[in-house]
Amino acid sequence: MAFLAKDAARRIARSSVPRRFFAISTNMQAKQMTVRDALNSALDEELERDPSVFIMGEEVAQYDGAYKVTKNLWKKYGDERVMDTPITEMGFAGIAVGAAMAGTRPICEFMTWNFAMQAIDHIINSAAKTLYMSAGLTKVPIVFRGPNGAAAGVAAQHSQDFGSWYAQCPGLKVAAPYNSEDARGLLKAAIRDDNPVVFLENEILYGQPFDIPEEALSKDFVIPLGKAKIEKKGKHITLVSYARGVQTCLEACKDLEKLGVDAEVINLRSLRPLDLETVIQSLKKTNHVVTVEHGWPVCGIGSEISAAISEGEGFNYLDAPVYRVTGADVPMPYAKTLEGLALPHASDVVDTVKKSLNIKK
Repeated sequence: MAFLAKDAARRIARSSVPRRFFAISTNMQAKQMTVRDALNSALDEELERDPSVFIMGEEVAQYDGAYKVTKNLWKKYGDERVMDTPITEMGFAGIAVGAAMAGTRPICEFMTWNFAMQAIDHIINSAAKTLYMSAGLTKVPIVFRGPNGAAAGVAAQHSQDFGSWYAQCPGLKVAAPYNSEDARGLLKAAIRDDNPVVFLENEILYGQPFDIPEEALSKDFVIPLGKAKIEKKGKHITLVSYARGVQTCLEACKDLEKLGVDAEVINLRSLRPLDLETVIQSLKKTNHVVTVEHGWPVCGIGSEISAAISEGEGFNYLDAPVYRVTGADVPMPYAKTLEGLALPHASDVVDTVKKSLNIKK
């Protein structure tokens, strides 16, 4: 199965989406950066800043990474800081966890998070639980990172969204960036954190350029883990999502505007800690919430948000139930048409918003 993911990685790395480190608009002078380059620059700066940081994983060194996220880092830092590993997730994840316990700050790349299931014992039983089981004596400052969720045409065994899986585990922090600003700020914060961090990227977004503020280009720029961002302000309904789901919400907003609906979009950024305060404050204004995620519906992030709202003060501000938009509750189909039906789209968000607001047209 590994060859499917590797082939997808190479196709996306060679995609027609322009790879620009900085592209300056002649109109607004807005700087742009792809998510891939944002991650690469964050890794570069943290390797330079802290000699205890190193990267290990399959093809991260001489091949520049399956998705070119580690491009040129091996040439710059050498074998001791950027290390190729055999195809054995259990093996190199275990080495990375041990290295973190010994005082270094490893960045462990999985070619896809689907393959990390081979290493889940190290992620959960070793990395996540050691601080607690050692009574606070042993820290495990490690970042597990790689592409997460559905890509394109890689079928059921390569398409899971692991957000809710890892968010359920105490001892882990879980980050899920959407745009280039998120990617830079969250990754730098994750590397500097003394706790194990699961960093869930989306490979469909790797080659996409986003406007990035000047402050986000600073070597000292970090985004605190556990703090959401309001991507779009609105007053009629709150849309809550993360990673590629934020893009789905923003696309839906264009159609909602035609219906006279002004939606607020919250980019969670972190799944653990979960910034429920930002969600509640938005709910107090809009009185309606729809969650959007590309993962399965059962025990998802949307389920957690819905429960937290219903069990807390947010319940008093609801004018309708919390509705969820998710992927279909099926293994991901391989056929392109069926794959499209298994993933949420902007039209699904629009239909759900209309249900929440009781819009008949």
